[in-house]
Amino acid sequence: MTGTHHTRAAVAVWTLTRAVLLLCVFKVLTVPGPDVTSDVSVIYRGWYEVLGSGTYPLSDVTWQYPPGAALAVLSPAVLPFLGYASAFFVLACLCDAAVLGLLLRAATGPGRSVRGAWVWVAGVPLLGPTAYARYDVMVTAVAVAALLAGAGRPRLMGALAACGALLKVWPALLLVGTPPGRATRRAWTSAAVTAALLTAAACAALPGALAFLTFQRERGTEVESLGALVFQVWRHVGWEGGVQLSYGSVEFVGPYVPLVSSVALALSVLALGWLLVWRLRARAPYPAGTAFDAAFTAVLLFTTTSRVISPQYLLWLVGLAAVCLTLRASRMTAPAVLVVAATGVTLLEFPLGFGHVVAGDAIGVALLFVRNGLLVAATLTACRRLWRETVSGPRRAAAARGVSADSAAHDRATAP
Repeated sequence: MTGTHHTRAAVAVWTLTRAVLLLCVFKVLTVPGPDVTSDVSVIYRGWYEVLGSGTYPLSDVTWQYPPGAALAVLSPAVLPFLGYASAFFVLACLCDAAVLGLLLRAATGPGRSVRGAWVWVAGVPLLGPTAYARYDVMVTAVAVAALLAGAGRPRLMGALAACGALLKVWPALLLVGTPPGRATRRAWTSAAVTAALLTAAACAALPGALAFLTFQRERGTEVESLGALVFQVWRHVGWEGGVQLSYGSVEFVGPYVPLVSSVALALSVLALGWLLVWRLRARAPYPAGTAFDAAFTAVLLFTTTSRVISPQYLLWLVGLAAVCLTLRASRMTAPAVLVVAATGVTLLEFPLGFGHVVAGDAIGVALLFVRNGLLVAATLTACRRLWRETVSGPRRAAAARGVSADSAAHDRATAP
């Protein structure tokens, strides 16, 4: 199949699967389990009204997002002829289409591949209607644009990464793999200036722009997270805690929950430490695609170790995996496949099997072990491949060249 045929096939499959997603969020098709669209029609709509009154949601602890999130919540206003929820779903679909367009454009040229576009085409519908019922697809579109801009336009990459971070923090991790030297200085300076200016503008425009920092700090261990598996099993053998809706998600409450939450934070700190060590030890010049691989690995690390692994977080990983696979020689094929598989399992645990997850029965625990196990496997595999290709591999190659040079010099010195 030629490149043109691959592109047409990807667009055709995208159109079919996204039509199904739209039918789901518009409730023409019914998906079993909790109504995932209520976040848009109730929570987002409520925030929209508060923001329209001239302030951030200061009294709502479920507002846990940086100031730029207000733009996502207010975005349905650009389609005033539709109701709030309908406009939001249409905009989510348009952002999805924009990501596909960016990936197909990145697939052209020597050494490029359409595999990245196929990861996006297949991965998003595996999450089900949740993909369009949260604003994460909008954030992912900004992140994909930032990464793909990074190769030749580091200042643009930095500015876009900052915009993404002001929407939902995690796109700041995209900068971890920028090539040392001028590219890093330009990207990081652009990101810092953009973030500072936009944050100052948000604080000046509306009171409460930074209230999310307090609400986020007080989060506990959510029932779908990696740390939650401790309590999912323990409550069947004597643990006296339970679950409750807190800060917009279902969290565990009871003995040792603060300890497990602290351990999760410690793991995230260790993840940051590993990334810093990698950054210091990686050999320049980086192999092609290292910026993509490092961003994907960093977000995997922080997602997997987080106290909260909401279903929509998988969109971030699918988007970054897709960017990695726009390169034919990508080292992240196996982690990308694991992430796509984890996305499919996520649909089974939310919304389809969320009652089992909350109850902690055999089905719910099994689904979480499989989904979180896939994320752990993807994270470890990505870390190992990134380290091998940029640290241990280049050092072994340099050592081998040194041995060869010494041997050649010895041969010349001892030649008759």
